[in-house]
Amino acid sequence: MHLPRRGLLASAALLAMPRLARSQAAEAPPIVFVHGNGDHAALWLTTLWRFASNGFARDRLLALNLPDPLARDDDTVPQPGRSGSAEQTQRVAEAVAALRARTGAARVALIGNSRGGNPIRDFVVHQGGSDQVSHAILCGTPNRGVYDWPEIRNREFNSTGPFLSRLNAGPSDVVPGTAFLTLRSAWNDVYAQPRAIWSATPDRPTGTDVDGPELRGATNLVLGALDHREVAYHWRAFREQFRFIAGREPERIAPLPEARPVLSGLVTQTRPAPTNRPLAAAEVEVFRTDPATGARIGEALHRRTTGADGAWGPVTVAPDWTLEIVVAAPGHTTTHFYRGPFPRSSDVVHLRPARALTPAEREASGCVLLLQRPRGYFGIPRDIVLLDGRQPPELRPGVAVTATATLRLPAGEAGRAVVGICNEERVVARAWPAAEGRISVAELTF
Repeated sequence: MHLPRRGLLASAALLAMPRLARSQAAEAPPIVFVHGNGDHAALWLTTLWRFASNGFARDRLLALNLPDPLARDDDTVPQPGRSGSAEQTQRVAEAVAALRARTGAARVALIGNSRGGNPIRDFVVHQGGSDQVSHAILCGTPNRGVYDWPEIRNREFNSTGPFLSRLNAGPSDVVPGTAFLTLRSAWNDVYAQPRAIWSATPDRPTGTDVDGPELRGATNLVLGALDHREVAYHWRAFREQFRFIAGREPERIAPLPEARPVLSGLVTQTRPAPTNRPLAAAEVEVFRTDPATGARIGEALHRRTTGADGAWGPVTVAPDWTLEIVVAAPGHTTTHFYRGPFPRSSDVVHLRPARALTPAEREASGCVLLLQRPRGYFGIPRDIVLLDGRQPPELRPGVAVTATATLRLPAGEAGRAVVGICNEERVVARAWPAAEGRISVAELTF
């Protein structure tokens, strides 16, 4: 394989990373990252790159992939494909123990986004985990709840429910020995609002406010107009996470490219609800694409049918290649993921194929293309968001509330290029016919 000069120079730059930075990172605690409700470990992709680019060894960074990431409708009642708060806390405790054992570290740091902060609080403050955790960072966690509605009092996110009532009962939200940091939005977190703008009753009072993610006794930072996910995954959030744990400023913010990134991950289930449980018998193909047109360049770089563990990789790429990753799984729509360049290796390139289209949808849809931003929401007018040359009409000004925009095209336009843009990032996809059970996803990395 011919490697571009840029990749070779980046590799040399990585080798030339100052020894001081690498030694300081080695002295910092290893880190466990905990994703939010319904999400998966892949959301920490760019954060992992940034920590690694500042000297953290990859084996000291553990991004959890919680099996059933959606919270139950009633936290006290088992529900298929969903998890309760006690299960989440137990899994965080197990991850802390595993990372300590692997690295030999006496204590670890924890970083959680949204629901991922709940088990961190529970473990450290209420389950005796403070002697194992040096730093706890909660990003956009609804510590004072998302709502206070009596008809759904037993939900994990209800400020008057058993779980949050217990967490918030004491005079302080922290304990000695563990340094706590919260990162929140000034006004742009959809789940920290005085009214339920995310619901079917957008004018209903919630009983919370924009300062709901703060903790008594913690260092509480406000990150301007960043949204619910950006307060965890944005480069601005990384800077605060890094210096809180490492005790110094990062030497670089953008990920440092590698000469030959190696990609791998899992294919996970979407039916009956999105989970992180592995999906077997999924056929995965990886193609290099033309960055201008999204068309495939040559034969597949990689083909694999997943086994019981859901693993689909590894595949070696170059740091400036754009890719199409095709997932064909039983009971799911064949999903064509279009991705921008991967500057560094990753083992959390996790793939969830889209749900199966009904016969009526196949007939009526023509072509369906999704523009997705997993690590942030689309905020208008904060962001420039263009799909096929225009701003998606479903995106309205105000608080950022969605990470997906949808484009539907006539069946006759199958095969043509579609450009998705969010600010400075651009992904080119190809339209595929829904009649064949196919859907396109232009997935943004940043």
